[in-house]
Amino acid sequence: MTSNTRIPKAEITGVYGAVMKKMSKKMFGEVPDALGVMWHHRPALKASFGLGRKAAKWNECDKDLKSYAHMAVASLIGCSFCLDLGYFQAHNEGLDVAKAREVPRWRESDAFTPLEREVLEYAEAMSQTPPTVTDELSARLLEQLGAPGLIELTTWVAMANQMARGNVALGIEAQGFAAACGLAPLAEPSGVASPG
Repeated sequence: MTSNTRIPKAEITGVYGAVMKKMSKKMFGEVPDALGVMWHHRPALKASFGLGRKAAKWNECDKDLKSYAHMAVASLIGCSFCLDLGYFQAHNEGLDVAKAREVPRWRESDAFTPLEREVLEYAEAMSQTPPTVTDELSARLLEQLGAPGLIELTTWVAMANQMARGNVALGIEAQGFAAACGLAPLAEPSGVASPG
């Protein structure tokens, strides 16, 4: 499944392009449309990948918490590409797929711990325009995560917003990575009609 992006995909060429395509095919089984779109501006693409690689090495905040937070941002903003990719990565990285599947309806689900719920609430509050983070929520997370953990979570959520909002603006949509792994469709909050 491919999307109709707002900027046509560029032909990915050269040695760097060959490496990127090979890595993408190894990771996802195909080259994401996002790579072709971003190929128009390789310095922006390299900066984004570089930041992502560096951030993946951070370890002050639990990776599961960060994954759920990223998916909460994507769900709120409506980035189907990020949700699809996040669910796929949860599967490939051995995270709790049942919980990842429930992120879009986390408020209704009983799958999450109190800390996970607060992280999901924080991710959504940061993603509102304007942000709606409260002193009380920040204080609870500071107590549980410590200053380095809360700073890492905050930066992670900010980066998730940048990626999700950029993908939505560019028309980059889900490509079925999770479905290709045989994962069940993501849960939807009650009251949301299923496409069909």
